[in-house]
Amino acid sequence: MSRIQKVFARLGDEQRTALIPYIAAGDPSPDQTLPLMHALVAGGADVLEIGVPFSDPMADGPTIQRAAERALKHGVSLRNVLEMVSEFRKENSSTPIVLMGYANPIEAMGVARFISAAVEAGVDGVLVVDYPPEEASEFANALKDAGLDPIFLLAPTSTDERMDSVAQIGRGYAYYVSLKGVTGAGHLDIGDVVSRLPNLKQRLGMPVGVGFGIRDAASARAIGAAADAVVIGSRIIEEIESSPAGEAPARVQAFISTIRLALDEPVVESAR
Repeated sequence: MSRIQKVFARLGDEQRTALIPYIAAGDPSPDQTLPLMHALVAGGADVLEIGVPFSDPMADGPTIQRAAERALKHGVSLRNVLEMVSEFRKENSSTPIVLMGYANPIEAMGVARFISAAVEAGVDGVLVVDYPPEEASEFANALKDAGLDPIFLLAPTSTDERMDSVAQIGRGYAYYVSLKGVTGAGHLDIGDVVSRLPNLKQRLGMPVGVGFGIRDAASARAIGAAADAVVIGSRIIEEIESSPAGEAPARVQAFISTIRLALDEPVVESAR
């Protein structure tokens, strides 16, 4: 059982929702990534999604695109990201880390070399936005053979066939994109998401995390009541952008703590 699977099993036993924050490695600067990772854990994160900066993203909205651009200006590469994960592992051996990014940096490094380096660094899962599950079985199997979890995106427009493909080759959890659009969009239909999740979870047979459009404690709590995890990225990047120099880790920790508290708040049923 992978670190990711263990976290979801424990949280399932505790009837709690996983909190998965996203940051872009190297934003606002490479020396801030490690403090931000530790701050997210201190604030209550269960799994960390670390974005690998890429110059031509497909799914990322303007906020995360800006974060990637800032990181690329510092020359942050996939190899640098893996070095950051290795440094994080010197102090934290339990929090799962998922690398989220695009195919080009992995293929430039070489798939076999990337997988070996990811295992050595302490990565637990990999989500490649432009590796559709129908075409990624070889890559997914190579990850699983190395003990890594291949994680895939699903959307409101996903067909039954795509869901079945994810069920067959995915592991750890599936990432459900809660809206038709890019990260950070502001038109989240909570009722629609919640209504789709039971069928999705049953069909996949694995935990489902929901992201894109979750921006505050209220929306996280509403989604978390039905999902196995909530994923928050753009709102965290905005907190980083607005922080004075050196204050981003503390402010990010304070923000993510509000999400953790909302997710853990007991459900109070209305009087009948």
